[in-house]
Amino acid sequence: MVHTYSGYENKVKANLEKMVENRGLEDLIFEVQVPMEEHIEVKDGKRKSVMRKIFPGYVIVKMIMTDESWYVIRNTRGVTGFVGPGSKPIPLTDDEIRKLGVEDIPVELKAEVGDNVRVISGPLENFIGVIEEIYPDKQKVRVSVSMFGRDTPIDLEYHQIQRI
Repeated sequence: MVHTYSGYENKVKANLEKMVENRGLEDLIFEVQVPMEEHIEVKDGKRKSVMRKIFPGYVIVKMIMTDESWYVIRNTRGVTGFVGPGSKPIPLTDDEIRKLGVEDIPVELKAEVGDNVRVISGPLENFIGVIEEIYPDKQKVRVSVSMFGRDTPIDLEYHQIQRI
């Protein structure tokens, strides 16, 4: 994560992309993102869809950390520094990236139909159930959980369950 002057996120993104292209650093700096989300505003009784920055003042850079890539990003106009202690950046973990919703990282499922699993996140946390179906294209599973004396099928994402 790169910290920028507020309101300069898109300029920093454009400057970084231009610098990567000019210096031929495509093999070190892969992607520069300004995370955006759609937001509905009501103005004069009319609903309007507007794109808003999720993290104002920040730009996310997918890169290989070298002295050259660090120098290029650090000395880009509008960049105030990297997020983290000291001057060197600390990479985000796959879990942090998934929670930010910036990039979908596929989760490997180590369970099969008929396996017992525990729900480890969400409203049904700590419930135990049996996998009925697996949907690899959606990274989801259908789990049969016993609630109020009856089996109830629920759809969960791979990262929400743990094999027992």
